[in-house]
Amino acid sequence: MKLRSLRYYFSQAVLSLRRNGWMSVASAGTVTISLLVLGVSLLVLLNTNHIIVSLESNLEVMAFVRTDLPRDQVSLLGDQLKVVPGVASVEFVSKEQALRSLEKQLGKNRDILAALGGKNPLPDGYRIKARKAADVPELAKKIENVAGVEKVRYGQGVVERLFALTRWVRSISLGIVVIIGLAAIYLIATTVRLTVFSRRREIAVMKLVGATDWFIRWPFFLEGMFLGLIGALFAVGLLVGSYLALIRTVHETVAFLPLQSSPRVLMQLTGGILGAGVVIGALGSIISLRKFLKV
Repeated sequence: MKLRSLRYYFSQAVLSLRRNGWMSVASAGTVTISLLVLGVSLLVLLNTNHIIVSLESNLEVMAFVRTDLPRDQVSLLGDQLKVVPGVASVEFVSKEQALRSLEKQLGKNRDILAALGGKNPLPDGYRIKARKAADVPELAKKIENVAGVEKVRYGQGVVERLFALTRWVRSISLGIVVIIGLAAIYLIATTVRLTVFSRRREIAVMKLVGATDWFIRWPFFLEGMFLGLIGALFAVGLLVGSYLALIRTVHETVAFLPLQSSPRVLMQLTGGILGAGVVIGALGSIISLRKFLKV
């Protein structure tokens, strides 16, 4: 492409934006609203997935050691558990540690332990993390069959329901993002088509005097990209500013809620929205021009 032609395309795109001032504002506003809604949906999906991953990472199997097992055998049991397929880490929890943990959980009601007469009825145990959260139920069955293990606990029933719920939440969230994304593309393409329709006579004249399709397309193509980028910039500004304020508020009031706050993830989201704005604007222009180039 010649430099002179490129300069002409850019000048025509800028001239068109000025000439169709209110229509350009409407198009950019449509892009802003559509991408803002899409961005909010993506943030909901990202945070839902982040919370689910956080919950899954806390899942663990607690293997209680037989009370009649000799102390040296207890240590060997830990080595056996480490080689069980699917085990990520094994941590020994003595019965003294378990009792102190129980006292903390009871809080003001720790006087209940006085009825034990100073005896510790709790067994030694091993806290086991799985490589994959979804493998916890199957891993618990394997550990239960290891010699020296009295019983195993991992929140049976609750864990299975959690996995079923997370699958539904992820599927529904992804479906909502896809639907809103398609709606945004349709809405933007419709708005850009109105801009092209207002200049249909100009396009027809250019075709009649011998202008090629791409010679006509490029100014509209660039105009659509400009409108998409401008709308995306406003959407990113509103979205990121509001989200950072939300994160600060949540950290001050509900600190235990693990919202996604990774700068890398937010940068990827910002880049994705800006790229989506440019691509959608360009596609909207190309799709809208197809009808009017048939002269």
